[in-house]
Amino acid sequence: MTASPIKHSAANISMQSSKQYGYPDNSQKPYYDRKPMSVTEEELHYVPQNHQDLHYLSSDDNSQRGSIPPQKSSQEQYCTLESSLAPPVCTKQNSPPSSVSFSSSSGSPHSQQDSQSDNTYGSPISVSCITEDPHDLKNKLREIETAMLGPDSDNIVNSFETSFASHLSLEPEKWKQVLEIPKGDLKQVLIACARAMAEEDFFVVEWLMSELRPMVSVSGEPIQRLGAYLLEGLVARRASSGSSIYKALKCKEPTSSDLLSYMHILYEACPYFKFAYMSANGAIAEALKGENMVHIIDFQLAQGTQWVSLIQALAARPGGPPRVKITGIDDSVSAYARGGGLNLVGHRLSRLAESCNVPFEFNAAAMSGCEVEREHLAVRPGEALAVNFPFMLHHMPDESVSTANHRDRLLRLVKSLNPKVVTLVEQESNTNTAPFFPRFLETLDYYTAIFESIDVTLPREHKDRISVEQHCLARDIVNIIACEGPERVERHELYGKWRARFMMAGFKPYPLSSLVNATIKTLLQSYCTSYSLEERDGVLYLGWLDRPLAVSCAWR
Repeated sequence: MTASPIKHSAANISMQSSKQYGYPDNSQKPYYDRKPMSVTEEELHYVPQNHQDLHYLSSDDNSQRGSIPPQKSSQEQYCTLESSLAPPVCTKQNSPPSSVSFSSSSGSPHSQQDSQSDNTYGSPISVSCITEDPHDLKNKLREIETAMLGPDSDNIVNSFETSFASHLSLEPEKWKQVLEIPKGDLKQVLIACARAMAEEDFFVVEWLMSELRPMVSVSGEPIQRLGAYLLEGLVARRASSGSSIYKALKCKEPTSSDLLSYMHILYEACPYFKFAYMSANGAIAEALKGENMVHIIDFQLAQGTQWVSLIQALAARPGGPPRVKITGIDDSVSAYARGGGLNLVGHRLSRLAESCNVPFEFNAAAMSGCEVEREHLAVRPGEALAVNFPFMLHHMPDESVSTANHRDRLLRLVKSLNPKVVTLVEQESNTNTAPFFPRFLETLDYYTAIFESIDVTLPREHKDRISVEQHCLARDIVNIIACEGPERVERHELYGKWRARFMMAGFKPYPLSSLVNATIKTLLQSYCTSYSLEERDGVLYLGWLDRPLAVSCAWR
């Protein structure tokens, strides 16, 4: 939930090929390049069984690097190439730790296919158990490998021997820790995979990914749906391709009208964005009470829907409405969602203001927040200024990313304009400077609440629910998990850090009124009782059960 459904355009995550996912023949395109399917059609097919053809994410080499060697029947005896260096001792094959499955699946299709095609050979590097001198045996095998693979086969085999032997000899406690994950506990397997990723134990990562693939589903329970996108993020991180997914913003599908439809569904299904609009508008209306010239600077205008109710309220003001000017800032991402530039929004708001007899002016600033300077804002003397930051400041790189520190630069710029009020609504999540593993845990916890709240309102068979989650949520999840440095633009901070930034820029808190609190409580009555609203020192927190998800505050 990075931005409101009409505040932010999100391209959907690229997924595996239709063959890998088992999609029907009429859907031979990755998610980002095809029109949405109905839920009833999608729910028959699960997110990925195999990542060999993963679009953007990995190559064949990457997908097979951590696969477990196919095994022979437990009745057959063998000696591995490594063990052939020791005196010949025949042992029955023991399944390596990687053969243990956390899911009800009998194994990944990849391992099943290999075991069927190679079952006459056993392990890829194995020989029959005989009593020949082990050194002669190894030399003979080298000759065969050289004939088959060429003179570089020694490097191939040595690399495999070293890697495989080192992982089989991992300290017992480490394998014990992995194997004690409760069977079928998707959340714990996800956490184990992320921990292995953080420790760069890619053998375990690849193994756990193969266990996760049959456990996740874009059409299942909330944790299965979220798990599909978290797994996609882990795979993208492993393949260093998270940026490619996040930048897939100019894809041809969905069309702008489809994307707006998905955003509107989420807008109606959950109160997060209405909470943002109502709390910010309440603070702005109170701060601008009695002013004759009102100028609102919106740093993420999108469709401009937030200002419809405020214009209508100002039209009903006793003594007549003020003169209203809105400066809308937005980049090409939202232009794609709108199907056109900012002037579309300007014309729409102008027609509304005219119908309400409100004098109106619109100023378009088509650019990213990082590019905004004072001259773009067209501030004139005598205007009562209000500035709105709706779910957008977390996209601005801070001091941990760039010396430019646009996050704090924008706050200092706005303070220099001497506004009457500045409103901020942000996700209450800590993913900005957190290292990868804590960031993964935070994302898992935060989006579990989001997906659970959607599950209460939208039935799992809802025909557009999968598209809503892909286009409005999945892209951000992948960016948080897979990207680092400037490529990671989803950088949420907790209210305490935002408070410190505003105070350092010279702002003072502007507590939200009790009327705003009461209005939002009335709004929540039309939703599930699991939503919570808490006020702390004039700051409002909207949450799901005991997890705060969004915070709204005002400054002056």
